[in-house]
Amino acid sequence: MRRVRDVSLAVLFVTAVLALAAGAAQAQDPVKVAPKNFKVLLDNEHVRVLEFHSNADEKIPMHSHPAYTIYSFAAGKTKYTSPSGETSERDMQAGQAVWRDAESHASEFMGPGEAHSLLIEMKGKPHMKTPAKKK
Repeated sequence: MRRVRDVSLAVLFVTAVLALAAGAAQAQDPVKVAPKNFKVLLDNEHVRVLEFHSNADEKIPMHSHPAYTIYSFAAGKTKYTSPSGETSERDMQAGQAVWRDAESHASEFMGPGEAHSLLIEMKGKPHMKTPAKKK
Protein backbone atom coordinates (compact mmCIF):
# COMPACT_ATOMS: atom_id res chain seq x y z
CA MET A 1 0.00 0.00 0.00
CA ARG A 2 2.90 2.34 0.81
CA ARG A 3 4.41 1.70 -2.63
CA VAL A 4 1.16 2.77 -4.36
CA ARG A 5 1.13 5.99 -2.32
CA ASP A 6 4.79 6.71 -3.14
CA VAL A 7 4.21 6.14 -6.86
CA SER A 8 1.10 8.36 -6.74
CA LEU A 9 3.07 11.15 -5.07
CA ALA A 10 5.87 10.82 -7.61
CA VAL A 11 3.40 11.04 -10.50
CA LEU A 12 1.74 14.08 -8.92
CA PHE A 13 5.12 15.78 -8.43
CA VAL A 14 6.23 15.12 -12.03
CA THR A 15 2.88 16.37 -13.34
CA ALA A 16 3.20 19.60 -11.34
CA VAL A 17 6.75 20.20 -12.57
CA LEU A 18 5.73 19.60 -16.19
CA ALA A 19 2.75 21.95 -15.84
CA LEU A 20 4.99 24.71 -14.47
CA ALA A 21 7.56 24.12 -17.21
CA ALA A 22 4.86 24.27 -19.89
CA GLY A 23 3.62 27.60 -18.54
CA ALA A 24 7.13 29.02 -18.55
CA ALA A 25 7.79 27.69 -22.07
CA GLN A 26 4.65 29.39 -23.39
CA ALA A 27 5.71 32.81 -22.08
CA GLN A 28 7.93 34.26 -24.78
CA ASP A 29 9.89 37.32 -25.75
CA PRO A 30 7.47 40.25 -26.18
CA VAL A 31 9.27 41.36 -29.35
CA LYS A 32 8.59 37.95 -30.91
CA VAL A 33 4.93 37.65 -29.85
CA ALA A 34 4.03 41.29 -30.69
CA PRO A 35 6.61 42.71 -33.13
CA LYS A 36 4.33 45.55 -34.26
CA ASN A 37 4.01 46.75 -30.63
CA PHE A 38 7.58 46.34 -29.33
CA LYS A 39 10.71 47.82 -30.90
CA VAL A 40 14.22 47.14 -29.57
CA LEU A 41 16.07 50.44 -29.14
CA LEU A 42 19.14 49.09 -27.32
CA ASP A 43 20.33 45.59 -26.48
CA ASN A 44 23.64 44.92 -24.73
CA GLU A 45 24.99 42.71 -21.96
CA HIS A 46 23.43 44.93 -19.25
CA VAL A 47 19.98 46.01 -20.47
CA ARG A 48 17.47 45.78 -23.27
CA VAL A 49 15.42 48.90 -23.95
CA LEU A 50 12.06 48.42 -25.66
CA GLU A 51 9.70 51.04 -27.04
CA PHE A 52 6.07 49.99 -26.73
CA HIS A 53 2.97 51.26 -28.56
CA SER A 54 -0.58 49.92 -28.31
CA ASN A 55 -4.05 51.13 -29.21
CA ALA A 56 -6.95 50.82 -26.79
CA ASP A 57 -8.44 47.30 -26.64
CA GLU A 58 -5.40 45.78 -28.41
CA LYS A 59 -4.37 42.48 -26.83
CA ILE A 60 -0.74 41.40 -26.45
CA PRO A 61 -0.27 37.59 -26.10
CA MET A 62 1.42 35.91 -23.13
CA HIS A 63 5.06 36.98 -22.80
CA SER A 64 7.79 37.39 -20.17
CA HIS A 65 10.02 40.15 -18.88
CA PRO A 66 13.03 39.91 -16.58
CA ALA A 67 13.07 42.56 -13.84
CA TYR A 68 12.35 45.86 -15.57
CA THR A 69 11.42 49.52 -15.33
CA ILE A 70 8.53 51.07 -17.27
CA TYR A 71 8.46 54.76 -18.17
CA SER A 72 5.10 55.90 -19.53
CA PHE A 73 4.76 58.77 -22.00
CA ALA A 74 0.94 58.62 -21.86
CA ALA A 75 -1.63 58.00 -19.15
CA GLY A 76 -3.91 54.99 -19.27
CA LYS A 77 -5.03 51.71 -17.77
CA THR A 78 -3.78 48.25 -18.70
CA LYS A 79 -5.31 44.88 -17.85
CA TYR A 80 -2.79 42.09 -17.17
CA THR A 81 -3.52 38.37 -17.19
CA SER A 82 -1.10 35.99 -15.45
CA PRO A 83 -0.32 32.48 -16.75
CA SER A 84 -2.74 31.14 -14.10
CA GLY A 85 -5.56 33.30 -15.51
CA GLU A 86 -5.67 35.86 -12.70
CA THR A 87 -6.23 39.42 -13.87
CA SER A 88 -5.25 42.80 -12.48
CA GLU A 89 -5.47 46.37 -13.73
CA ARG A 90 -2.78 49.01 -13.40
CA ASP A 91 -3.02 52.74 -14.03
CA MET A 92 -0.05 54.72 -15.33
CA GLN A 93 0.32 58.49 -15.48
CA ALA A 94 2.30 60.31 -18.15
CA GLY A 95 5.85 60.78 -16.89
CA GLN A 96 5.56 57.98 -14.32
CA ALA A 97 8.27 55.35 -13.90
CA VAL A 98 7.71 52.08 -12.03
CA TRP A 99 9.78 49.01 -11.17
CA ARG A 100 8.43 45.53 -11.90
CA ASP A 101 9.96 42.25 -10.81
CA ALA A 102 10.34 39.55 -13.45
CA GLU A 103 6.94 38.40 -14.65
CA SER A 104 4.93 36.70 -17.37
CA HIS A 105 1.60 38.09 -18.53
CA ALA A 106 -0.71 38.87 -21.40
CA SER A 107 -1.86 42.48 -21.55
CA GLU A 108 -4.55 44.69 -22.96
CA PHE A 109 -4.31 48.48 -22.98
CA MET A 110 -7.75 49.74 -22.00
CA GLY A 111 -7.16 53.37 -22.91
CA PRO A 112 -7.82 56.11 -23.29
CA GLY A 113 -5.93 56.84 -26.48
CA GLU A 114 -2.67 55.07 -27.24
CA ALA A 115 -0.14 53.51 -24.87
CA HIS A 116 3.43 54.66 -25.38
CA SER A 117 6.16 53.61 -23.00
CA LEU A 118 9.77 52.53 -22.62
CA LEU A 119 10.64 49.27 -20.91
CA ILE A 120 14.17 48.83 -19.59
CA GLU A 121 14.78 45.13 -18.96
CA MET A 122 17.70 44.19 -16.70
CA LYS A 123 20.19 41.49 -17.65
CA GLY A 124 22.44 39.55 -15.31
CA LYS A 125 24.09 40.99 -12.22
CA PRO A 126 25.20 44.62 -12.02
CA HIS A 127 28.89 45.12 -12.70
CA MET A 128 31.09 47.41 -10.69
CA LYS A 129 33.80 49.16 -12.63
CA THR A 130 37.16 48.66 -10.97
CA PRO A 131 38.79 52.00 -10.18
CA ALA A 132 42.04 52.67 -11.97
CA LYS A 133 45.14 52.19 -9.82
CA LYS A 134 47.13 55.32 -9.00
CA LYS A 135 50.72 55.35 -10.17
